[in-house]
Amino acid sequence: MLPFTLIDKYNVPIPRYTSYPTVPYWKDGLTDNADWTQQIKKAIQANKTKEGISLYLHLPFCEQLCTYCGCNKRITKNHSVETIYIDALLKEWAHYKTIFGNNLLIRELHLGGGTPTFFSPENLVYLMTELFKDVSIHPEPEFSFEGHPNNTTKEHLQSLYNIGFRRVSFGVQDLDKKVQVAINRVQPFEKTKQVTEWAREIGYESVNFDLIYGLPFQTIETIRQTIETVITLQPNRIAFYSYAHVPWTQKSQRAYDENDLPKGKDKYALYELGKELFVAAGYTDVGMDHFALAGDGLLISKQNGLLHRNFMGYTTTNTEVLIGLGVSAISDVFYGFRQNYKTVEEYYEAVNIGLLPVHRGINVSDEDILYRKHILNIACKGKTDWTNEIKLTPLMETQLNDLQKDGLIAWENSQLLVTQLGWNFLRNICAVFDKKMNDDKLNPKQNTPKFSQAV
Repeated sequence: MLPFTLIDKYNVPIPRYTSYPTVPYWKDGLTDNADWTQQIKKAIQANKTKEGISLYLHLPFCEQLCTYCGCNKRITKNHSVETIYIDALLKEWAHYKTIFGNNLLIRELHLGGGTPTFFSPENLVYLMTELFKDVSIHPEPEFSFEGHPNNTTKEHLQSLYNIGFRRVSFGVQDLDKKVQVAINRVQPFEKTKQVTEWAREIGYESVNFDLIYGLPFQTIETIRQTIETVITLQPNRIAFYSYAHVPWTQKSQRAYDENDLPKGKDKYALYELGKELFVAAGYTDVGMDHFALAGDGLLISKQNGLLHRNFMGYTTTNTEVLIGLGVSAISDVFYGFRQNYKTVEEYYEAVNIGLLPVHRGINVSDEDILYRKHILNIACKGKTDWTNEIKLTPLMETQLNDLQKDGLIAWENSQLLVTQLGWNFLRNICAVFDKKMNDDKLNPKQNTPKFSQAV
């Protein structure tokens, strides 16, 4: 168990660093398609697409609301929305294809949501078939999707496997009935077992389970039971996420009393137990809540120094351009970020008149690129070297001294190495190089962006 003094000290609101600059520093009203096109072409000219691009497709529909969820979703049982939404996605993609021109190479693709398996297997196959027209697929593609165990069918798994998907992620979250009722996600373990067995039978190379700690009514006993049960299925990867309680943006999280949530030391004890159980079962801590078995691509990438991090989380491919399609989807073209409109209606309106549906984001400065490099180095490699690149400010030096005194890093001159203890506090270490957040600390009159707690 980590010293409680460290947990208290470092349990502060802090970003997850799937981007830099982080989302709260982005600006609304960036709808200018010409400016966004210019950022994309700048990336193409700088050869940022030579290894291919990543695609993220946001499929927002769910049949019921999971109250803990912080994703952009639309609750409906009307499945006629599938074809309308697919048509809009393909219009958006056609616009991007005209910008990228010939020789567009897809390296990585992920279907997220919402619930991607809300869509029928036939409609998903149609979407992928149309998406792949007039583009090239990398010889070693990484195609994955998120499946809900309650509605993922064997036909879903087989159909997507047939067109190149080899990794699937199932949202398990928690197996305790009281917790499931509180978060409105009643999901029998038998469902998870069945879809996992189907995936293995079909030939999927990696099965991931998402688990969450910090949910209402979770205890040491219930989280132990959940973890000991799911690891009997030996998922190749486990993402053990900290529940992000942000009711100011997710009103559904007000469905339960905050007093029912484990917090601080109690919450961190859930993580400590989970990590202990994962390691005992043969999993390795990849970083920032991710664990993997030997032989899994994520762990191999970490061991080879090739791990990457973007809005899809940790990835095995170091693509520098990510295009997000669909409502609220985020694109990263190295020199800028853009997020699509957050309502289906606004999204449809834009694509149906031939516009890219971007509305929020930021163009990245040379200084941003420099700090982003070191944040990614820490998050993915556990080390960085800023020799002749950055002059430390007094605040940065203070932060580094504190981290070193607490045993989280080894720091000398311009080189930083994350210690074994420090892997538990990666987000805090990354924050040293978050210049925008540091500037806010020096100028408290500014409105500081709100992040979820580190623990």
